[in-house]
Amino acid sequence: MNQYQEKELLGDALSTQKSSTNLYNTCANECVHEDLRMTMLDILADEHTLQQEVFCTMHEKGYYPTPAAEQKKVDETIQRFSAAYKPL
Repeated sequence: MNQYQEKELLGDALSTQKSSTNLYNTCANECVHEDLRMTMLDILADEHTLQQEVFCTMHEKGYYPTPAAEQKKVDETIQRFSAAYKPL
């Protein structure tokens, strides 16, 4: 019998959390009733917290490596998005 290893279980959990946050976000965006919208936003915040916890666990265990970005790319991204952002 093929058993899942920790890495696969955490990967599935992370994928599930990513899907959940997308669905709750869409639901919150489309709510007509404010009370339901606020409930969906509360759940969405909880789902984001869970997603972050799973990601951090995977990252700490080396299952989800995140190489450091080159400073040039960071600077370019900041410049690109700063130009697009205009405060109200």
